[in-house]
Amino acid sequence: MQSSDPDFPLAHPRNKKDLFWSFTWLALQGFGGVIAVVQRELVERKRWLSREQFIEDWAVAQVLPGPNVVNLSMMIGGRHFGLPGALAALAGMLLFPLLVVLIMATLFVQVADSAVATGALRGMGAVAAGLITATGFRLIAALERNPLGMSACLLFAAGTFLAIALMRWPLVWVLLGLGPVACLRAGQLIAEAERPAPSGDSR
Repeated sequence: MQSSDPDFPLAHPRNKKDLFWSFTWLALQGFGGVIAVVQRELVERKRWLSREQFIEDWAVAQVLPGPNVVNLSMMIGGRHFGLPGALAALAGMLLFPLLVVLIMATLFVQVADSAVATGALRGMGAVAAGLITATGFRLIAALERNPLGMSACLLFAAGTFLAIALMRWPLVWVLLGLGPVACLRAGQLIAEAERPAPSGDSR
């Protein structure tokens, strides 16, 4: 496994075949807490993304229509190999997992009414929630390099949690409400940081 140090040089897919098989393997592991698998494979093992890049790309993938991880795979494939790379990544995400899902769905019909099967699914749901939570905590450190700063990021995260988990607001309204505010503030801070310092008195 390569270092997860953000200063460690990033790697990249060798070719479209590498994209296909890498995302196939990722998709076949993605039972329940898929974000945990994606972060481990793309950031810690393959080093195709830094933690900061992963958070930024995942945020974009999350607001686009469609499954987050599929959007992310196409973004990475397109970034390295254009449209053919995006299609190779998409095929990797969907081809073999689709076959597995069809087989499992056929088998599950036979035991769908079983109390054991229902209990097992509920237990898997709890594990998936734990995986997602653990991944979130592991990625918090990347917010230290965010233009907003750690405090503002945590404030926006808390606001999003309160709006969705407690107030039950629709996700789209939360994104449209908090998203532009966070983007505008980050843009302001970046512009201020890039603004040249005032020159001293020339007299």
